[in-house]
Amino acid sequence: MAHEQHHGHVHVHTDDTRRLVAALALILAFMALEVVVGLLASSLALLSDAAHMLTDAAAIALALFAAGLARRPPGGDYTFGFRRAEILSAQLNGATLVALGLVIVIEAVRRLADPPDVEGLAVLLVAVAGIAVNLAASMILSGANRRSLNVEGAFQHVLNDLFAFIATAVAGAIVLITGFARADGIAALLVAALMLWSGYRLLRDSARVLLEAAPRDLDPHEIGHALAAEHHVVEVHDLHVWEVTSGFPALSAHVTVRAGCDTQAHRRQLADLLRERFGVTHSTLQVETLHEGPLSIEPLQQSSGGSR
Repeated sequence: MAHEQHHGHVHVHTDDTRRLVAALALILAFMALEVVVGLLASSLALLSDAAHMLTDAAAIALALFAAGLARRPPGGDYTFGFRRAEILSAQLNGATLVALGLVIVIEAVRRLADPPDVEGLAVLLVAVAGIAVNLAASMILSGANRRSLNVEGAFQHVLNDLFAFIATAVAGAIVLITGFARADGIAALLVAALMLWSGYRLLRDSARVLLEAAPRDLDPHEIGHALAAEHHVVEVHDLHVWEVTSGFPALSAHVTVRAGCDTQAHRRQLADLLRERFGVTHSTLQVETLHEGPLSIEPLQQSSGGSR
């Protein structure tokens, strides 16, 4: 069973990898186009947006690298392999989103105070093209396994870029029609708010894994009560529930059963309960029998010299 699940896990990752590569190719191609048009049109706005696209490409490349590391088999000191590399990647992506969001807030406030001349038509045309590219990349990544925080981190980068282009297109149209230059700064503030929220969520969720909190969909109290309610179980203690990486919950516990019970049979029964009811396939259960009746104390043998 575990062997089949392991293979299933790898197939999901292989599909995710293909999706990440496709999204990366789209974004790199559009970024190259932005650089060329930006240089020809002497547009700082387009060149700075190309730099933003570069961070998206870096986020996806990091997600790919982490996914590759996570597939390496356990060995040596790394008895779980490198599965948690995906969580580190998600943390880095979250921190990048927060940092970029803060930079955009500062720049947007500066632009609101002193709005520059904005080429509405150029901004609108490139933004519409950017919407198409990021919509395609978002659709590709939305079909991936987004329970993986690693894939979710890359997806959030691309999704935020999609919202950024939509806001930029609206701002470009407003500038073109009404000449209201501050629309550009207002749109940037809305995008920054989205980036800060997405970054915060990624940092929060990846920190939960690194701090070995129980997965959100598993309640340790409910699991403890379910184990303790089983026939012959007297007590459950030292119960720990955590996630090795996204979608890989693990559990360990000490279980005391009544005297005379078959501890191995009970261990298998409790492991089956954890797998079927809670989806926990990686459990370590130490099952011990309860000592019943009076303690027998052997008398100490007196030494040949007699007692004092």
